[in-house]
Amino acid sequence: MSRDITPILAGWDHDPDEFQVRIVSGLDGRDKLQMRLDLGLLQMELSGRPDGDRPFGVESLLDFHESRAREFDSDGEPYGLDASDCEELMREGIQYYHRYVALFHLGRYDLVARDTERNLKLFDFVRSHAARDRDKAAFDQYRPYVTMMRARALAQQAVDRGAHRDAMRRIDEGITAIKAFYREHKQQEKLAGCQELILLRELRREIDRGREVDPVERLDDQLRNAVAREDYEEAARIRDQIRRLQDGVAASRSDPDPSP
Repeated sequence: MSRDITPILAGWDHDPDEFQVRIVSGLDGRDKLQMRLDLGLLQMELSGRPDGDRPFGVESLLDFHESRAREFDSDGEPYGLDASDCEELMREGIQYYHRYVALFHLGRYDLVARDTERNLKLFDFVRSHAARDRDKAAFDQYRPYVTMMRARALAQQAVDRGAHRDAMRRIDEGITAIKAFYREHKQQEKLAGCQELILLRELRREIDRGREVDPVERLDDQLRNAVAREDYEEAARIRDQIRRLQDGVAASRSDPDPSP
């Protein structure tokens, strides 16, 4: 059997101006994720490790190291990752990155949420166990981006269910986590120009514009947004508006029925 992939690429010409991904049925009966590149294609598994490998007989290197760390903990010994371990984990993390970016373009937000959550867990594990601070920083620098992608995926899932308020709550959680990250690292000066925050805030405005709510609910969402921005003066003003509206509704309900 020929190993030439030309027949596979037939009819799927590369377009440099378009992100080209698709899901196809594999010879093993499982669906595969394919990404078209200028010199061919990249194929990934939809579950487990994207390259289909099972290092040390488990789903991923992260799973292997987590299992080892639990064994060390039970023996009362610290578990450490050396530079080589971190390099291997980084390569594995990049595989998951390629997959969740492709899945986002296909609208598979459930799988994007799964893979971004997995990489955030990876960052936490390296932060706890890497021997070198520079290895911890090498992973953690991607935390704002992955947090943003997870928030976008969860928000889009909520929008698809018609749960716009839950979508905005997911975005607010992402915004809060990203701001906390920069504060933890004493890099507050980066908040104003943070592209992840800019994108999430714009997405929140789009979702807010696309829903129909009563005035009190809309003000309540604005209040939560103001608190997330730490704009407490604006939050106090919105609380006053909510109180006035609620008082007005209560007064109208207490009036006698004017109908004959």
